[in-house]
Amino acid sequence: MSTTVHIIVSCPNCQKEITWDVQHKFRPFCCERCKLIDLGEWAAEKHKIPGDSINSEPDFEFNLLDNDSYLQ
Repeated sequence: MSTTVHIIVSCPNCQKEITWDVQHKFRPFCCERCKLIDLGEWAAEKHKIPGDSINSEPDFEFNLLDNDSYLQ
């Protein structure tokens, strides 16, 4: 006899508990709505991974101006 272990996780957005299996296609989110809310928060930069930016905007603009020599 085999025993099936069900992994229960909480949706990162609404904290609803779901079973981590193929039937829940939006895992770790409980539904598409929660997945899209999280995506929107990343796009609005409400979530950030700590650390220095590789290309900060002022440096990026400065580098573009330095590389304009190819236009001459």
